[in-house]
Amino acid sequence: MKKIPFIVSLLLAFAGCQQEEKLPEIAAVTYPLYQSADYAFEGTATFELKEDANVELLIQLDGVRSMDPYFYTAHLHFGSFDEADASIAQVLSPIDSRTLESRTQLGKLTDGKAIDFESLKNFDGHIKIHLADQGPDYDIILVSGNIGSNDTSLENFNSNKLALCSPSYPNY
Repeated sequence: MKKIPFIVSLLLAFAGCQQEEKLPEIAAVTYPLYQSADYAFEGTATFELKEDANVELLIQLDGVRSMDPYFYTAHLHFGSFDEADASIAQVLSPIDSRTLESRTQLGKLTDGKAIDFESLKNFDGHIKIHLADQGPDYDIILVSGNIGSNDTSLENFNSNKLALCSPSYPNY
């Protein structure tokens, strides 16, 4: 019976000597994506800093999922969502209509600059997700939203001011 307090003290001493295992901190910034057409979709764009210092973009939409495979075209653009002729900064991985998600490893942008997590916070840009990659449905933008240094609030968003983007990629 006298050994129990000794064993408890010994266990507490060993537990106090062990270093805590530190979990890697995950840096992320999330921006809202607003409904931009008659289709009931909205969502988020989350930029995550990975352990290898690369930035990954996770787009998650809320809306009706499809049972059939279909992919919505997505772009990261320079400038605000309401700027006409806003150049495409990077073509993003298409959003799968069955999961309403996509992941894109960001790399060099069309202007030749690489984007890192810190510069992303001040990036003058926006995201647009199109119903299709060509034809008349390309002009239907399901969701869009500003990112980085631009005003990302719902109060600032007006889908009537949304500028269409060109299907050509002049910077490629």
